[in-house]
Amino acid sequence: MKIEDLNLEIEKLGRCNVPSPMTKGQFVSDEDRVLYYATLKEAETCIDAGRSLPSFEMAGPREKIYFDPSKLKCGIITCGGICPGLNDVIRAIVLSLHYHYHVNTVFGFRYGYEGISPRHQHTPVELNPKIVADIHEKGGTILGSSRGPQDVSEMVDTLDGRRSLKIGVVGIPKTIDNDISFLDQSFGFETAVSAARPCIYAAHVEAKGARNGVGLVKLMGRESGFISAYAALATSDVNFCLVPEIPFTLERFLPALKEQLERSDHSVIVVAEGAGQDLLNRDSACDASGNLRFGDIGLFLRDEIKAYFQREGVELQLKYIDPSYVIRSVPANPKDSVFCLLLGHNAVHAGMAGRTNMVVGYWDSEYTHVPIPIAVSERKRIDPDGRLWSSVIESTGQPRDLTGSSDKG
Repeated sequence: MKIEDLNLEIEKLGRCNVPSPMTKGQFVSDEDRVLYYATLKEAETCIDAGRSLPSFEMAGPREKIYFDPSKLKCGIITCGGICPGLNDVIRAIVLSLHYHYHVNTVFGFRYGYEGISPRHQHTPVELNPKIVADIHEKGGTILGSSRGPQDVSEMVDTLDGRRSLKIGVVGIPKTIDNDISFLDQSFGFETAVSAARPCIYAAHVEAKGARNGVGLVKLMGRESGFISAYAALATSDVNFCLVPEIPFTLERFLPALKEQLERSDHSVIVVAEGAGQDLLNRDSACDASGNLRFGDIGLFLRDEIKAYFQREGVELQLKYIDPSYVIRSVPANPKDSVFCLLLGHNAVHAGMAGRTNMVVGYWDSEYTHVPIPIAVSERKRIDPDGRLWSSVIESTGQPRDLTGSSDKG
């Protein structure tokens, strides 16, 4: 999908005529834009073709806002799997609404979309600065979460039974896998990489401590292997990084592992949960969110590696580590906490300015507004020919091609 074919304009509820109560900070104009292209070559190609440079609306507070804060009620909901930083974002939203815009009524809907569906009868929690004072020090979400859809009409009726209110919907990018398109990063990802590092370190220590020692670590990453790739780069102790975007076969991988062990007596393997799913016998069952249930590639590889070396007559010591739920439950690290705070603030600024059907993005070190239809148009994945994967190959020393009979790169 070409960026020039996409509509990056943000939907608005109406004109902004209300003076902002904010007295501090730097206001942003609607004309302030963040360029999509990061390099001169890309920009020149676009200009030479007679096209306008694609750009995102810049996030930030506006001098004039759409909603009258004295009449406004706001709601917060957390959906899907938990990840580091959820409580930081909740806290940032509540504090910004209260101190920046003097909005006194903020509801937290319990357990995801269930909280807006009357059939589940979850009572909303009224949030204020006192309640959220220290929640950023804890993992998870104080509101709870759930997977799966609810009846849209019922949820709209919960928010506005007469269907007469203007309601702004602003999203904040929550996915530990960092797989949302047109965003450089989603919150929780950096903390996940940081939390994965000690697990890889432990696998490396175990592998080095035994003759023909192998440390195998399975990390999160259903269809995008960014956590595994960055964690491998962060430690520089990984010899094989297996991700969903790059296919591999046992016929190529296992001999390559044997060759690597012959060179250095130990090996560390990091595998993303969605890697190698074509090698597993799995059914077509889906979870509540509609995601295909994956087989356990970690256990599969553990058993296949042991069986292969037994057939080869090589004694092997393999330690398997699966820290998935430990990683997603930790509190955000300091840098992620800053990121969550600013995402939350910018979500509030966008909502107060009447923006809707959008998600707060982060692009080229600037906070942006991204239309939700664009953000979900395709999943962000590692480019097998891109710089990130080339860096992983350079760091691990693994063959670029793990499907053929020889190393092509």
